[in-house]
Amino acid sequence: MAPTQQTVTGIPRELIIRDSEGKVTYLPLDQDLIMLGRSSTCQLCYPNDSGLSRQHMALTRVDGDKWQVEDLGSKNGTLLNEQKIEGVMPVVIGDQIAAGHLTLELAESIPDALRFEKVEFVDESKTHIASSTTVVAKLDSLLNTQPGDLDKTSIIQTNPQMQALIRAGRELAEHRPLNELFEVIMDLSMEAVMAGRGVLMTLEGGELLTKAQRGAGFKISSTVRDRVLKEKASLLVRDAMMDQALKEQKSIVQQRVRGMIAVPLQTNDRVIGLIYVDSPDMIRAFTREDLGLLTVMANVAAIRIEHVRLLEIELTERAMAKELEQAAHIQMGLLPSKPPQVEGLDIAGNTAPCRTVGGDYYDYLEFPDGRIAMLVGDVAGKGMPASLLMSSLQARVKVLFEEGDRLSEKITRLNKTTTASTPDNRFITFFMTVADPRTGELVFTNAGHNPPLLVRKAGGFDQLEGGGMILGILPFAQYTESRAQMQPGDILVLFSDGVTEAVNRNDEDFGETRLAELVASMADRPAMEIVEAVHAAVAVYTEGAPPADDITVVIARRV
Repeated sequence: MAPTQQTVTGIPRELIIRDSEGKVTYLPLDQDLIMLGRSSTCQLCYPNDSGLSRQHMALTRVDGDKWQVEDLGSKNGTLLNEQKIEGVMPVVIGDQIAAGHLTLELAESIPDALRFEKVEFVDESKTHIASSTTVVAKLDSLLNTQPGDLDKTSIIQTNPQMQALIRAGRELAEHRPLNELFEVIMDLSMEAVMAGRGVLMTLEGGELLTKAQRGAGFKISSTVRDRVLKEKASLLVRDAMMDQALKEQKSIVQQRVRGMIAVPLQTNDRVIGLIYVDSPDMIRAFTREDLGLLTVMANVAAIRIEHVRLLEIELTERAMAKELEQAAHIQMGLLPSKPPQVEGLDIAGNTAPCRTVGGDYYDYLEFPDGRIAMLVGDVAGKGMPASLLMSSLQARVKVLFEEGDRLSEKITRLNKTTTASTPDNRFITFFMTVADPRTGELVFTNAGHNPPLLVRKAGGFDQLEGGGMILGILPFAQYTESRAQMQPGDILVLFSDGVTEAVNRNDEDFGETRLAELVASMADRPAMEIVEAVHAAVAVYTEGAPPADDITVVIARRV
């Protein structure tokens, strides 16, 4: 059960945002107003989320540390703890806000998801590290050393450092998963300089994350960190307790650190992380040769890390592409292969997924008495998860609608079964109409889908509204059916929001009026030509930009 204001006492400090693909984003609540929507004017802008309106909802701070949520007149609505928001409602820690394909939650603090003990960087930005006990080196200088700067002969000869470098080359040449590679690099670094403790960290989204660790309780000077990352400098402190700049710093004193080395994980001119080792008990004094060795090893390790990362990404993308191709082939086989032949009606439809597979759905059901059902649906989200839900929806529809009667009752049952098997962050908009070609009567119900257009031969158009809320949210939602009359020459247009919400460079929707005018201008053309013309018009309107959503169009002309 969602917490209430009576049971929650913490102050909301973070907003946890989960999307339909499972990705989690953490946003500090450091503003008084946070708007969510597809528009670039929103602080939380999700332009590709078809379930959102341009300006969908707003979170507002009130009375210092309290928050309230407001739906900004969105098309699909906003839910607070599974209840539709009406007006302005208070929101507290633990409350679940559902908008579009997103779930938002207020939290007191960001949960620490790292499996390693936290590495603390102590702010010692005013510290200037420079004394007789400190050595600074850079990779470029090591690779272009002058005689006397570094004893090249001692490195080339067979000595422990050379052996460590040869071993590192052999170990890092073997193919290993990334997590295992981090552990190997950490062990090689520790053994090469005989360190007592060590930590390997990589930059992920601007933040240093621990990937391997030996020892605990690390408190690293922010000055050391910044010089390594920003200046690409390797630092050696032979005895921190003798360095005038460091011996008074908490990060040194509290841990009894004597010698330490920090080197960048550097590939060419880019730093992807750092390796830090120290020796609290002064097992062995670090040397200038140790600094050079660890710097070169870190360079080799960084190149290997990037290579493995790219390889893993390539293999994953290749496998995914193959699976998506197979899924797309299967999905297209589930959709109508050709339009039905119905006397008195000219019917055609088509869908174009914005990705390899999509969440849009359309179908026809022919009944023994000559009537025909036309259906269109839109599953929240895109890609494989949406396509799986679409396939599940189609299977339920086939079972429920063996006959074309009691439409509202069957949609109510469809919603109940859909809700039971649909994840909380998913939903389905759905429209179905049963047409009688002899009389032109339409019996329909709309579950939160874009209202289809009935373009009149006499001019203008009607929208087929009414029915109930979207499928998959509330199991006991009720639906009603409505009726409309198609006159000879009238055209019924079923579509997904990928058509009317396609935007041009001025962020203007294609819109229902433009769609109706296009269809009316082709009233004497076959249904399939009208379907193709709508797809083409949307592409021209968006100036060939990749579609942000699946595009589905079904046309039925009464002839």
